[in-house]
Amino acid sequence: MNQKLLQKLSPQQIQFIQLLQLNLTELEARLEEELAENPALEAEPEDPPGDEFDAPAETPADEADKEDETRDWDEDMDINQYLTDDDGNDSYYNSYDPDNERDDIPYAGAQTLFSLLEAQLNVSASFNERDTAIARHLIGMIEDDGYIRRPLKSIAYDLMFLSGITTDETELEAILKRIQVFDPPGIAARSLEECLLIQLRRMPPHPYKELAIKIISKYITQLGNKHYDKLMRSLKVEADELRSAIDLITRLNPKPGESQAEAKTQYVNPDFVVTEMEGDLVVSLNSKNAPELKISRSYRETLAGFQAAKKVTNEQKAQVQFIKQKLDSAKWFIDAIKQRQNTLMQVMQTIVKLQAPFFRTGDMSKLQPMILKDVADRIHMDISTISRVASSKYVQTDHGIYSLKEFFSEGITTDDGSEVSNIEVKEKLKEFVLQEDKDKPLTDDELTDMMKDLGYNIARRTIAKYREQLNIPVARLRKVL
Repeated sequence: MNQKLLQKLSPQQIQFIQLLQLNLTELEARLEEELAENPALEAEPEDPPGDEFDAPAETPADEADKEDETRDWDEDMDINQYLTDDDGNDSYYNSYDPDNERDDIPYAGAQTLFSLLEAQLNVSASFNERDTAIARHLIGMIEDDGYIRRPLKSIAYDLMFLSGITTDETELEAILKRIQVFDPPGIAARSLEECLLIQLRRMPPHPYKELAIKIISKYITQLGNKHYDKLMRSLKVEADELRSAIDLITRLNPKPGESQAEAKTQYVNPDFVVTEMEGDLVVSLNSKNAPELKISRSYRETLAGFQAAKKVTNEQKAQVQFIKQKLDSAKWFIDAIKQRQNTLMQVMQTIVKLQAPFFRTGDMSKLQPMILKDVADRIHMDISTISRVASSKYVQTDHGIYSLKEFFSEGITTDDGSEVSNIEVKEKLKEFVLQEDKDKPLTDDELTDMMKDLGYNIARRTIAKYREQLNIPVARLRKVL
């Protein structure tokens, strides 16, 4: 025998952690799932006062009978605690104005890429029965962006095992070429080069069409790296001619399937609402974060019936045990929802206090350096708890909707000793790039010197890191001919 010290989470703690990291949309789905699985949990509003359930009254004769008879209840089958109307759903966050509710915006349905291509296949007279079966399989291999990335040799094996069709790469290539004439232009390509060439060859006559085809066919790497001087020497053209050909290429669609791909637009459903009222910043939860939940009355009535019985069978004991489990689960879920509401409010109120200048003005440069530990220390919670709250949550302010993660940033010390958020530095970096001469873009070293001139003492590698986080390419790739 040996003694060990272990740290374990109870099922209730695990449930709370799982609920805490859900955003509003995910919480609604979780609520629906719990209501479907646990019949002891209900989402209807509470009953009006004075209509609480009362256990059946007992007559003196009944009480006398109980003294003479022993009930077959086990000691752990006490059900009195389950007959009260205390659902534990007394959180004051439940009284929010319904106007705080933010519903998803409906979206219009669109024809899928597969259905569009299949419709063209069905009306094409150039495909016989065998070709149609192979073409339909090839269309099924097209990904959402419009490309076929599975090798033709592998597709031939698929057709053999799945459909019993024996074919080879040559036949597949020929049928694929016929599919590539379908709309949208560039569909069913196997590479970016092939996709662009398909579109160029289908274009009407243009003075620089042949030059554009030559660039894509032989010099696509130099074009991607923006080696314009090398291109002009290799093609023996002037800058104006190359510029016109590149302009024609930039009009092409590198992902022809995206216009028809079936995808639901993700709309932000804010979890918090922060408004300024009479000079004070008021924080509230979206009303959907505070659902009205209660314990099922019918389950209590069933338990009360068992309690009134003088004798119970083994089957009835099993039923009571099942009901107790469902009632316990419902109470734990309601408690976890309450705890989630309280935690969300504490974290959001602390963020608003620390970032009050931003919430009053909406100016990103007003954001103060703040890390998860700053919030955790103020409300005496673990950093992991703050991280779960900040994950995938949004707040609606008087100045727009923001992700909670945007309020957390590292601090940078300026020459005068003050500390600013790295978000402010990133905003300055974007401003410099937008204003730069596109014929001679600013290098990371030049951006570093410009930041130092403003008092931001930042290393070049930090500038490179911020540039990558902002999805800004290196200077060479920002060059415009």
